[in-house]
Amino acid sequence: QVQLAESGGGSVQAGGSLRLSCAASGDTLRSGTMGWFRQAPGKEREFVAGFRWTVGDTYYADSVKGRFTVSRDNAKRTAYLQMNTLNPEDTAVYYCAATTSYLITSRVRQFRNYDHWGQGTQVTVSS
Repeated sequence: QVQLAESGGGSVQAGGSLRLSCAASGDTLRSGTMGWFRQAPGKEREFVAGFRWTVGDTYYADSVKGRFTVSRDNAKRTAYLQMNTLNPEDTAVYYCAATTSYLITSRVRQFRNYDHWGQGTQVTVSS
């Protein structure tokens, strides 16, 4: 069974940085896809970043491009989201998500294509 364990959220001032981690278990993830999503109060869950374990390309939402960086440690089956130059609009609960499927590019950004979700971690950015 796939399990995702997140860590690294917190509160920072605008301009600050945080790094989120997502440790994945389950051998079937080796050829799948992982994504980061976030949900602010009263808003829909939105795509932040994603990648496929077996391919080097990564994907970002326009709102975070140039500020956020996703990386992974394949040996540890852990994904990271480095968030720099945070602003109050980044305040949300952040989730990592995974699927054992190799999602095509157009589907990486759609949360409905992910089967497994972390518990979520709160990120709060104050002005």
